[in-house]
Amino acid sequence: MTPLVQKQIDDRSAREGIPVSQAEKELLGEKQPSLQFTTPEQLGELAVFLCSDAASNVKGQAWAMDGGWTAQ
Repeated sequence: MTPLVQKQIDDRSAREGIPVSQAEKELLGEKQPSLQFTTPEQLGELAVFLCSDAASNVKGQAWAMDGGWTAQ
């Protein structure tokens, strides 16, 4: 999780007087169709794929790996 997203969660928790875990779930429910944050391991797996022969014909592609956050 990025510092920006963590701040949004912490601010919501403080503003609404709710636990951080609840604020995180609420933010994810509003912004992230997958309801989970992308992990460093998932990003690493994409990097491994892009460096593999399986991706040798991938050219000029922008990859959004954000659980649908930008597609909303």
